[in-house]
Amino acid sequence: MAAVYVVADNIFSPLGKTTAENFSQLKAGGSGVKEQTDPQIADQRFYASLFSKTSFSDKSAHTKFEQLLIASIEEALSNSGVNPRDKKIVLILSSTKGNIGLLETNSFSVDLKKRIALNTSATLIAEYFGFVNSPIVISNACISGIMGVTTGMRLIQSGQYENIVVAGADVITKFILSGFQSFQAISQTRCKPFDIDRDGINLGEGAATMILSSKLNNSGNIQVTGGAVSNDANHISAPSRTGAELAHAIESTLQQANLSATDIDFVSAHGTATIYNDEMEAKAINLSNLQNVPSNSLKGYYGHTLGAAGLIESIISIQSLKENIIIPTLGFKAIGVSTPINIATELISSKKLTNCLKTASGFGGCNAAVAFRKY
Repeated sequence: MAAVYVVADNIFSPLGKTTAENFSQLKAGGSGVKEQTDPQIADQRFYASLFSKTSFSDKSAHTKFEQLLIASIEEALSNSGVNPRDKKIVLILSSTKGNIGLLETNSFSVDLKKRIALNTSATLIAEYFGFVNSPIVISNACISGIMGVTTGMRLIQSGQYENIVVAGADVITKFILSGFQSFQAISQTRCKPFDIDRDGINLGEGAATMILSSKLNNSGNIQVTGGAVSNDANHISAPSRTGAELAHAIESTLQQANLSATDIDFVSAHGTATIYNDEMEAKAINLSNLQNVPSNSLKGYYGHTLGAAGLIESIISIQSLKENIIIPTLGFKAIGVSTPINIATELISSKKLTNCLKTASGFGGCNAAVAFRKY
């Protein structure tokens, strides 16, 4: 099968408009998560990572969600040498909620129903850049971003395409925040992944783009070596109690990548800071014999960016491989899971990082893992 390389990427978040800006902020300990006051989203103050209201044009034909994606894709393409008008390229769009916020400000109609549909946004963005192939939409809760990368990898390996643009985004609205509040899943302070005092997530806005290719270019010293998806078949919102199903996705990914647990230099965990997700993920990491490998969660920097999370965190992991640096877990102080894992608590500089693993889980019992390798 064809090797799959990451030839360009971008993170567009409240921390910066490029991957370099974002990684610089993380190395300095900067966080986009702040106390927010926005009556359009919530009556009370809440912690989240949000863009300023002046960041996007109200007069644009594209929504804030679509403007985010366009900005991220545009910057990634500019550094890739990839032509979106080529017949051997396709756009994959990953999101959980898309334009669902339009329901809050518009009366429901057939036209609104069509405008909210993710395939409408994907088509508009594909047309904006001149993609000739119909875009692919992936919306599978919080594993959407990683699932997009794995799908892109498989499409290249099958020979259907030479290049894949994987882009993901989500914005935070009253509908989304209130949904998580109904599960009592929102923290009243900054989140604390894997910590004994963790009490919920912070949400975040952002977009990210990863361009995959069968052709190695000057920046393509990162390879996607494996990826897998599994499902708990346990509960519509609660995760597995054993972690066995996420462990299955991890082990399938390692098998595809021809790696063992001892080959992994660090794990970029989902680490939402909810009681049950972190407990399940820690069990899965132990079942996969990765409990001694340094692990981190980036939710304290970005909040949970939903459909963009897997992409943002994968790109940060790739940058960590390139710079031989592991980012610490912001908010973590003391281990709070029953099967302890090796949480990175400070910036780790290594002589050489080669392989990393990124994991994610989401509502509906979905799980995913993907592996990256530096040459």
